[in-house]
Amino acid sequence: MDKKTLGLIAGNGKFPLLFAQKARSQGYYVVAAAIRGDTSFALRFCVDQWMWFKAGELKKLFAFFAQAGVREVIMAGQVNPDNLFEKNVVFDKEFQKVFDAIRDRKADTIFSAIADKLQARGIRLVDSTFLLKEYLAPKGTLTRRAPTERELDDIEFGRNIAKAMGGMDVGQTVVVKEKAIVAIEAMEGTDRTIARGGGIARDGAVVVKMSKPSQDLRFDVPVVGPRTIQTMTRARARCLGIEAGKTLLLDRDRCVRLANKAGICIVAA
Repeated sequence: MDKKTLGLIAGNGKFPLLFAQKARSQGYYVVAAAIRGDTSFALRFCVDQWMWFKAGELKKLFAFFAQAGVREVIMAGQVNPDNLFEKNVVFDKEFQKVFDAIRDRKADTIFSAIADKLQARGIRLVDSTFLLKEYLAPKGTLTRRAPTERELDDIEFGRNIAKAMGGMDVGQTVVVKEKAIVAIEAMEGTDRTIARGGGIARDGAVVVKMSKPSQDLRFDVPVVGPRTIQTMTRARARCLGIEAGKTLLLDRDRCVRLANKAGICIVAA
C-alpha cells in the first residue's frame, strides 16, 4: 500500500468529511472506520476504503487498519457518549481490557488508552488538525455585530470557567449569562449543552468554547460549525466566544452568514 495511506476514525458531524476531502486532495489514500449511529453515510463517497463498526469493536478496528496497511490514524468527529451506557452495547475483549485498565472514563483517559493500543500495533494516532490548519479560527470579531461590553465580560468569565473545567477533562463549553454559569458541558456534547443552557437563560446567553489547558491535538480538539450556530439560534444565545488558533471553525462563511442573520456575534480571542 502507498506510504501516504491514512486511517480515519470517523465520528459525527462535518469534521470527518472535511478531513477526508482535504486528505484525498493532497494525495492520501484514506481508509475510514465509520461508527454506526454516528458517522454520516456521505463519508463513503469521500474516502477510498470504508467499513462500519459498532461502538466497542476495537479488535475488528485494529484488524481493519492492519489489513489496509495503515500506519497513521486520525480521529475526527464526536462519538455519541450514549454508546458507553447503552444497555445493548457489547464491548469486545480488546475494548473491555481498555475499560478495565483505565482509572476513569473521561474522554482523554479513554482516547489516550486507545492511542496506546494503536501504538503497540505500530499505528500512530496523529494530530487531527495537521491538514486543516487553515480552518483554525483567526483572532478577532468574525461577524458583522461586535460583542457588547456585557458579552465581553461574560466571554472572559466563561473562558476562565471553561479552562478550569477543561483542566479536569470535564468539557470545553460553558454557557454564561451576566456572569452566571448556566450550563457546563459534560459528556453530552456542545449542542446539547447550548440547548440546555438556552432553556435556562431564555435569551441572551453567551456560549464559550475553549481548548483544554494541555490540549492533546490528537483528539477532542474544539470544533464549531454551522450546526453550532443553528443550535445557538434555537436557544436564543447571542454570542459565541472561541479560542483563536486552537478551535477548528468549519465552513466559516456559512457560520458567519447564519450568525449575521440571527444577530449572533462570533469572537475569537
